[in-house]
Amino acid sequence: MPDKPLIEVRGLKKHFPVKAPFLSGEKLLVKAVDGLDFNIYPGETLGLVGESGCGKSTTGRLLLRLLEPTQGQVFFEGQDLTALKQQTLKAMRRNFQMVFQDPYACLNPRLKVKDILNEPLATHHIDPKSRKKMILTLLEQVGIPKSYMDRYPHEFSGGQRQRIGIARALSLNPKFIVADEPVAALDVSIQAQILNLMKDLQQELNLTYLFIAHDLSVVQYISDRIGVMYLGQLVELTRTEKLFDNPSHPYTRVLLSAVPVPDPDHVYEASTIVKGEIPSPINPPSGCAFHPRCPHAMAVCSREKPVIKDIGDGHKVACHLY
Repeated sequence: MPDKPLIEVRGLKKHFPVKAPFLSGEKLLVKAVDGLDFNIYPGETLGLVGESGCGKSTTGRLLLRLLEPTQGQVFFEGQDLTALKQQTLKAMRRNFQMVFQDPYACLNPRLKVKDILNEPLATHHIDPKSRKKMILTLLEQVGIPKSYMDRYPHEFSGGQRQRIGIARALSLNPKFIVADEPVAALDVSIQAQILNLMKDLQQELNLTYLFIAHDLSVVQYISDRIGVMYLGQLVELTRTEKLFDNPSHPYTRVLLSAVPVPDPDHVYEASTIVKGEIPSPINPPSGCAFHPRCPHAMAVCSREKPVIKDIGDGHKVACHLY
């Protein structure tokens, strides 16, 4: 792994104001992302997992500054994206792009494929004479026949639409791509094709990914390292094989234990059975956010928020057990 990170995230927070009860006078905030610190290195895939509502997608959008952070910084190749003015940021956007979850909603139904791929090229003033050749190259890279460039999105299957979405993300030759659950809406057989395509493109183009997903088997297949989020906070971060062989945070163990086992006699361990629902991000618990549901909770867990720390060999955990 290179010593110098491509992406550095420091103290990143995003709080959304919400309507308070009538005449209460309160100012309520949804703490979608509540203090993240991590790096992403050139050429790697960092997977991000957690329950719905934990802040994964918000984190991805903050990294690309599609959302403005409440607090904290995001550095791309040492440059603070949060401090850039819009004009400078627009020029920087060539370096980072996004692949969206829904292949049906992310493409303009009124545009042909060639026009969809031409949009980012025109926006960034790429030479018009070279655009057609670039579009044909993009289609070839993602496995869409060149003869399909005059078709509309509704004429494609879900997997083909996601390939077009990937081609659009690649159109400006970016270094970093946020993939927000890019295979969640696809059939299992098509998921494998898209994952293999992304891995091949990463090798060919030296891409760096933040891969957001719910499916742990998908994240295990594509990721070099995995970060586990709970209620807007990063609770564990380590190499993929280490996370699956030796999960350290109680919440990570709960997630892994929830993966279905094809054995009718399989019995889940009591230590990995979690009770209750995820707390509201408007009013998160004091101390460790997971302590009301944690089977290993101690008195200190409700009083003090654990700091994420290295427990050896780059394995980072935010838990009072360590």
